Amino acid sequence: MESRDVLTEDRLNATFTALADPTRRAIVARLARGDATVNELAAPFNMTLPGISKHLRVLERCGLISRTRRAQFRPCHLEAGALDAAVSWIEENRRIWQERFDKLGAHLRDIQQASPAAGGQDHE
Repeated sequence: MESRDVLTEDRLNATFTALADPTRRAIVARLARGDATVNELAAPFNMTLPGISKHLRVLERCGLISRTRRAQFRPCHLEAGALDAAVSWIEENRRIWQERFDKLGAHLRDIQQASPAAGGQDHE
């Protein structure tokens, strides 16, 4: 595997690992509506600020979010482009599996058409 492929694979693994957690998915969904501070992100959860901060660090490490500095605030921003590799991987695998299911469906239709007893017809 080339180093570029390993880097892509590592980033993809980090993205899916980050998104495997429901709290982090909720944070990403909230940030899709616009930037938010840690306090704003913590509000809907029964979690301490350090707990939310841990989730934010995971999202930040894999590139899904970034933080900027505005006066004393550090709002979080969704880096939607970081999802591109995951979306591409999902689409490619969906396409592959759809092709396989289509081939299987065609094969099953061929078997049914070739067999006179197929399709639920009774034998005497």
